[in-house]
Amino acid sequence: MRQIVLDTETTGLDWRNGDRVIEIGCVELLDRSLTGRHYHVYINPGRGIDAEAVAVHGITEEFLADKPKFADIVADFEDFVRDAELVIHNASFDVGFLDAELERLGRAKLGALCAGVVDTLKLAKEQNPGKKASLDALCDRYEIDNAHRELHGALLDAELLAEVFLAMTRGQESLMIGLDEEAAPRESDSEGTPVLRAAVRVLRASADECAAHDAALADIAKANKGLCLWLPPEPASAG
Repeated sequence: MRQIVLDTETTGLDWRNGDRVIEIGCVELLDRSLTGRHYHVYINPGRGIDAEAVAVHGITEEFLADKPKFADIVADFEDFVRDAELVIHNASFDVGFLDAELERLGRAKLGALCAGVVDTLKLAKEQNPGKKASLDALCDRYEIDNAHRELHGALLDAELLAEVFLAMTRGQESLMIGLDEEAAPRESDSEGTPVLRAAVRVLRASADECAAHDAALADIAKANKGLCLWLPPEPASAG
């Protein structure tokens, strides 16, 4: 399975208003392992950059003045991501910008070029509802060092996102179990002797803990006019 973790930086927030891509960063995962291959390029957008955007990524018009146009790099970009599954944080943003760039040149959009897209922002919100889901917040949650991230940068952010994605999806290489697959070999020591793992200790909730749990659910139901996902619905009154 080949996946490309991708990030972009742009001149502003909305490709519909003519904002353009100015940096693309990609790192490659093969069977959930970083291969060391990456794609990184700065792009001359042929237009100004919003001051708010410069404050985020630090990329100026002067820096991009001698950089290639998107048309000059599009073939290399397509070659790197072709047929891979893309992993992007807030995918609609980056996909919208890149599709707009591709469409300007009359080329196929990412949907036709790549195998699909995983949106890690959506995944993070599904896994931890109500919690912060920015890249910095996820780095903190999964204990990934991002102290060197003073400004946004497409390649740096793609590298951090790759680590976050692997941590978020650890143990989920496949959601299907092949019935005809051979059983995995038992763990052994250096001499080949099977290692016996200690039995998992199961701690049952005490009566007081169960009562506190029930009380917490009752408070949730009361605050939500009787609605609580973790409580069975009350039977409809007769008549």
